[in-house]
Amino acid sequence: MEETDQAIVSALTADGRMSYTDLAEKVGLSVSAVHQRVRRLEQRGVITGYGARVDYNAIGLPLTAFVAIRPFDPAQPDDAPERLAHLSEIESCFSVAGEDFYILLVRVASPVDLERLLQEIRTSANVTTRTTVVLSTPFEQRAPASTWPTEPRPRPAPPEDSTRRGVTSFLMWPTSKKM
Repeated sequence: MEETDQAIVSALTADGRMSYTDLAEKVGLSVSAVHQRVRRLEQRGVITGYGARVDYNAIGLPLTAFVAIRPFDPAQPDDAPERLAHLSEIESCFSVAGEDFYILLVRVASPVDLERLLQEIRTSANVTTRTTVVLSTPFEQRAPASTWPTEPRPRPAPPEDSTRRGVTSFLMWPTSKKM
């Protein structure tokens, strides 16, 4: 990705409500050139949306936890994300390498609510859980690193079977979309 586009993405990651005028000043282009580049980044799928950052304490969800899940039977279908999609307390679901299959980011109001949610996760997806409660968050949702790969790296093909046995998955950035 071109250096100017990287600067645009970094600036919008830090402040998604930045005006085109402020963005143009920050990256050293005209307003119309920045508008055109942002539109192109959106069309290419580099920028996939804009959102608000929420203070979860202020909305009554002060407890954040990471929940690692693993099926009781490794031969069972790998459909945990679909089985858990109805649980609104799960903010994110990450497919991971290692002993666990997925790590869930959850937000709840209290330890009692976390305990209830863990039981729902176990029952809905037929999995075991291992939970880590977040004590504090020094930073999150940071802008991408200032030095990015210039050539996209291919994303590994998904496993052909649905059991995930013997499959090592890992995350790579950027996506394999044409840049």
